[in-house]
Amino acid sequence: MVSNFVYTVGSGLYLTAGVLYFTQAVRLPAGQVGVGLGIAGCVSLALGIAVGHLADRLGARGVYLATLVVQALATAAFLLADGFWPFVLAVSAATGAKAAGLAARSPLVRRHGGDRPQEFRARLRAVSNVGISLGALFAGWAVQVGSHAAYQLLVIGNAVALAASAVILLPLPPLAPAPAAAGPRWVALRDRPYLLLTVLDGVMAVQFKVLTVAVPLWLVGFTSAPDWLVSGTMLTGTLIVVAFQVRASRSVDSPAAGGRAYRRAGVAFLLACVLVSLSAGVPARAAVALLLVAVVVHTVGELWHSAGGFEVSFALAPEHATGQYLGVFGLGAGLAEALGPGLLIALCIGWGRPGWYVVGALFALTGLAVPGAVRLAERGRRGQDETRRTVNA
Repeated sequence: MVSNFVYTVGSGLYLTAGVLYFTQAVRLPAGQVGVGLGIAGCVSLALGIAVGHLADRLGARGVYLATLVVQALATAAFLLADGFWPFVLAVSAATGAKAAGLAARSPLVRRHGGDRPQEFRARLRAVSNVGISLGALFAGWAVQVGSHAAYQLLVIGNAVALAASAVILLPLPPLAPAPAAAGPRWVALRDRPYLLLTVLDGVMAVQFKVLTVAVPLWLVGFTSAPDWLVSGTMLTGTLIVVAFQVRASRSVDSPAAGGRAYRRAGVAFLLACVLVSLSAGVPARAAVALLLVAVVVHTVGELWHSAGGFEVSFALAPEHATGQYLGVFGLGAGLAEALGPGLLIALCIGWGRPGWYVVGALFALTGLAVPGAVRLAERGRRGQDETRRTVNA
């Protein structure tokens, strides 16, 4: 938990001002930065599954520590990135190591999370939001100063936080490799119901970009609300996650409950999108009220979505292939990370109010489809378990 907190303080530094470091301090064109981040995103998609499989076979603690060390070194290499290709190499290594670390960490969460690793993961997410908020405060100082040295301090701080996170994990007992199961090596990629859940979660994961991409652009460009409300909406969402993520996860204690949580989340996202769309063309006070209510409703949906994702991704993954399965499940979120901002900008900002309705309907329909996909995955998991018991007998 402490290691995760330190890690996310560094993440808060980078999430808030990482792009600005490359555009303002390194002086790379914004277009090149966008292309480089896209390349890095593609690299991370491939590494998540492979390293998750290594964590299952070699032991999750050692593999996860290695990803933290690589991420720290790659982040430090940002200081040497004085052109496009050095930037691409450094950011690809850092982003790939981050994605690989999330997959490699999954067996550790299952092992040390007790009977409810999903609830433990919810605690980690709550702590993560606290750490990211603190990192964002320090990043705000650097952005305000705007000097090359200030931006370099952010990079150094992120690299130090990553290294410290690895050091804190050293006393953790090693996790023995999971015994290999009979059958294909890349079993997660053959599990069609689980892949379907991955796709649906990827569509739903676009919601994570609503409050960080679409709402700020809409607020500034289409409403009469004051610009400082951008920070207010972010803070509101963060505080709700910190306060209620664990509580929201406690009632989601089975795959079926996870499917129902997705369904509720889809409805909440639809309602939030409608409220945001209505904030245009009204007086400032009404716009502020509508936006804040929309953020609250959206964040409640986010709590349900995260709780549902924690449950179905772990409960439907066999214990001997946790890292591999969670690496596959992360593909959906990775695609949402890469494609979500462009999709939201094209629909919500480019199209305007009708675009918000389309996005909200997409979330609602996805949520409605998840319970059926969960039932398919449960039947498939029971079949795989029976086959494995037969082989072992």
